[in-house]
Amino acid sequence: MFDTSTSSTNLLTEVTEFLWKEADILDRKAYDTWLDLWLTEGLYILPMGDGEDYENQLNLCYDDDKMRRMRIDRFKRGFSISSAPAADTVRTVSRIVIDSVDGDTIKVRAAQQVIEDKFGRQRIWAADVFFTLKKTEDGFLIERKIAKLLNSGGMLNSFSYLF
Repeated sequence: MFDTSTSSTNLLTEVTEFLWKEADILDRKAYDTWLDLWLTEGLYILPMGDGEDYENQLNLCYDDDKMRRMRIDRFKRGFSISSAPAADTVRTVSRIVIDSVDGDTIKVRAAQQVIEDKFGRQRIWAADVFFTLKKTEDGFLIERKIAKLLNSGGMLNSFSYLF
């Protein structure tokens, strides 16, 4: 478990602000800004089911830098059936816990709810989100983000946004 000293409280505050910033960027569909939050070698993963061998299982997304950029390009151009028109979203990120700190690497988990509005219909998605962040002189960058949807093994619809 992570230390509860003043320095860890400051780190939790910094991490929380970063996660809220990322949620705001995604809700505003500021995709180029979102891409800037990533390390080039970073992975964005949206798994299906309960497995954790993400490289060898079916995932909704398993995006390296190239795939993230291609996905954003499709969103921006409206080339994907799921992104035409794009849904409006409101995210809530809570229950932020720092699992470990190893030098400049911080492992974090949080709860996220995404409320989607599309075609006058609202849907709610809940996920446990796991981040590996790297602390740099300019702030945090995402090395890995895994969003495990609460119902990832059940019936899922198309998404016109990122988690």
